[in-house]
Amino acid sequence: MAPSSTHTEITTIVENEEDYPKLVAPQAAPRKYDIVYFNLLTFGYAHLITLYGMYLAWTTATWKTLIFNHIIFMLAAVGVTAGAHRLWTHRAYKAKMPLQIILMVMNTLAFQNTAIHWVREHRMHHRYSDTDADPHNATRGFFYSHMGWLLVRKHPEVKKRGKFVDMSDIYANPVLRFQKKYAIPFIGTVCFALPTLIPMYFFGETFNTAWSIAIMRYVFNLHITFLVNSAAHLWGGKPYDKNMMPAQNLSVSFVAFGEGFHNYHHAFPWDYRTAELGNNWLNVSTKFIDFFAWIGWAYDLKTVPNDVVRSRAARTGDGSNMWGYTPRDKTE
Repeated sequence: MAPSSTHTEITTIVENEEDYPKLVAPQAAPRKYDIVYFNLLTFGYAHLITLYGMYLAWTTATWKTLIFNHIIFMLAAVGVTAGAHRLWTHRAYKAKMPLQIILMVMNTLAFQNTAIHWVREHRMHHRYSDTDADPHNATRGFFYSHMGWLLVRKHPEVKKRGKFVDMSDIYANPVLRFQKKYAIPFIGTVCFALPTLIPMYFFGETFNTAWSIAIMRYVFNLHITFLVNSAAHLWGGKPYDKNMMPAQNLSVSFVAFGEGFHNYHHAFPWDYRTAELGNNWLNVSTKFIDFFAWIGWAYDLKTVPNDVVRSRAARTGDGSNMWGYTPRDKTE
């Protein structure tokens, strides 16, 4: 379907959203899980290869291959956090075309479907957070919100309300349309083929080792993102809004390049830092955006004034520690 016709269809359906009851409080109505066996097989294969890849990483793989894949791991993670998440889903900053292309390629290294698909799912997640219209509803527990939601058919509420999400800005983006149009050959080449062939050609790895390490790196990238959907919705303090499930989870922030300040992020989703202290050692994604802002490729960076943050915390927070503020700050 052409982008223009898709936009027209979405615009038409959005006008009828009031036909459905609002979903605001966490909910997990009884449902029958319809397993997607293809996803179950591919996830099972990838995780078995990951275990084998971990063995090869200790016994066979060269240090050059491991460093190479670690670099890809970091690039892929930032392609999700700074690209699909902060730039395209939340429009928390703007990026010139060269940076958008870089982020699209980095996002392709992560292969969490196309960025267009990722944005739709994540906008659903924020609009209907922790309800049956949330694709990875954390109310259903850790495993479901972590990866179980990808192993079963979508909940009917997700399908129904997904039609209401405005994606006109995303369908109008030529960089993201390119990724979607050439998804199979482009993602297959960038995420899997090249990370396998380069260690074979330059580092003398066998196909078996190079492929296994590449799959291991890919699965690690997946679980980093999955932890934001699961652990950061279940465990941690809620200094900004005690009435929502997302929480401040510093462990997730450390491994997910700054994405674990999740109570803050759901309270202020438009802040490009996703945290009240953007420039800290747990927030690599913010430093990445700041660098490109410094050279002029990122601009219109949105932040939340400190007095607004303190006011929200005093009004709806649970009194737990606010990262970056002293107790005196909180009292004031």
